[in-house]
Amino acid sequence: MQLIDIGVNLTHESFDHDREAVMQRARDAGVARMIVTGASRAESPRALELARAYPGELFATAGVHPHHAAEYTAECDAEMRALHAHPEVVAVGETGLDYFRDFSPRPAQRRAFERQLEIAADLQAQGRGKPLFLHQRDAHADFMAVMKAFEGRIGPAVVHCFTGTREELFDYLDQDWHIGITGWLCDERRGQHLRDIVGNIPANRLMIETDSPYLLPRTLSPRPKDRRNEPMYLPHVLAELARDRGETVEAVAAATTATARAFFRLPES
Repeated sequence: MQLIDIGVNLTHESFDHDREAVMQRARDAGVARMIVTGASRAESPRALELARAYPGELFATAGVHPHHAAEYTAECDAEMRALHAHPEVVAVGETGLDYFRDFSPRPAQRRAFERQLEIAADLQAQGRGKPLFLHQRDAHADFMAVMKAFEGRIGPAVVHCFTGTREELFDYLDQDWHIGITGWLCDERRGQHLRDIVGNIPANRLMIETDSPYLLPRTLSPRPKDRRNEPMYLPHVLAELARDRGETVEAVAAATTATARAFFRLPES
């Protein structure tokens, strides 16, 4: 199996001491390509640097997560636009709304979200369209309202690390958006509802991710002592997802890889 992890926070400091070993363990587990998440003004350039260091294996997104929305100035916007001139940057984001943590004021979150959707719309108008890498937590109504204002101006979108309700899932699918599933599925405390609804996601809208170093699957045994998630655990998420969908691991692997390759417009491996 050749898997694609669509969400890896490989710029995180916890990987600084063994990043190459993490990469090798991922390869050994069948994770052939990864999308490195750019989630802040500082991390997005670093995501590009990593993609350049591992050509054809790592790709990057460039954006500002709602947690960091307060840093989204005019200068930050110019920096994001410059990053999107590089072919290694394959998606706009991570961007969206997070009313669960509220690390940035909600008006600032909405402004940063809108500014990044403007980047996506401008790229689309220039014939250089890139998909959106989206985050939403406890902000569904506002999230949908902001996205609706850009309807017809933006390209494909994935709601990454989906943790929402059945109603939210169908709202996204009704828009033809993609869904990213993580090890949240394996959390018996918070993710049990996902097991009942992931079967509703069409194969050509479904992708998988670890969101490393976060969201270590709780069904993993043994668990690493440091509780750090890694891309090498993506096959574990895949197996749980296949079981809940009533499909073979091989079928879900093939479908999610093909979907991710098409969504991010990745070259043939």
